[in-house]
Amino acid sequence: MKKNSKIYIAGHTGLVGSSLERILKKKGYKNILVKTHNELDLRDQKATREFFEKEKPEYVFMAAGKVGGIHANMTYSAEFIYDNLQIQTNLIHCSWENKVEKLMYFGSCCAYPTESPQPIKEEYLLTGKLEITNEPFAVAKLAGIKMCQAYNKQYGSNFISIIPSNLYGPNDNFNAENAHVIGMTITQIERAKEKNLKSIVFGGTGTPIRDWLYVDDLAEACFFLMKNYNSPEIINVGTGKGVSKKEIIFKIKEIAKFKGEILFDENKPDGMLKRVLDINKINSFGWKAKTNLDKGLKKTYNWFLKNKK
Repeated sequence: MKKNSKIYIAGHTGLVGSSLERILKKKGYKNILVKTHNELDLRDQKATREFFEKEKPEYVFMAAGKVGGIHANMTYSAEFIYDNLQIQTNLIHCSWENKVEKLMYFGSCCAYPTESPQPIKEEYLLTGKLEITNEPFAVAKLAGIKMCQAYNKQYGSNFISIIPSNLYGPNDNFNAENAHVIGMTITQIERAKEKNLKSIVFGGTGTPIRDWLYVDDLAEACFFLMKNYNSPEIINVGTGKGVSKKEIIFKIKEIAKFKGEILFDENKPDGMLKRVLDINKINSFGWKAKTNLDKGLKKTYNWFLKNKK
């Protein structure tokens, strides 16, 4: 990418897209194209095609989509598969039609089989059953990966797919019911502090282990891969370190100075018990995550306090 290249960030208001926009602007890229959902509904094929025909972006980051935690995935499963399939189908096909030089598709670590050996290598994709709590979302993400590979094979396009680990950071979803673990935990703890509650109950056992990646590290990896990676094969992006949900919650409790008790409802689903990505592939290209977990959590918490209204 050149400094004057026309770059479209689909989903720039979300966690990943907003970080990408910040990082690219910081690096001197000024020809960045963005549209809000109200300005452009990417589920609408006609509107998406007209947008691409008019703007002719050279590079596309596909950060748009419907995401959420276990509760959201189980409650809105039809929306998760429909919205994501529509969005990615339109973006990938319109990118090919309009000769986009390079596209980056964001897969999900949810797409790996629930009983994958740990840490999870890229070749484990499609080798077993998916985790039932987010299967519709995972199926949509798998379809996007395979669509990029099919277009590369048939049309010679340069559409790459990355698999990020569990993300967190500024501009995350902080909904107390539908967010991922870190955003949900911060909101619930702040609500408990405001209401002087003596305890908070979190769903599940707290034992599931995840690889937690600060979103600005992901954005740096995306920039690096957009410049240096041209394979149709997927590539993992993460820290390679596993930390339990329970440990994350207690870290946030300490950062927020919450004095109450943390309880767990073991009748609620846990999801996949362990999901840590093997990052040897991206490390071999010369990239590593820089933000340690404690620092990342503090930055995320402070961002929330400044922006929660």
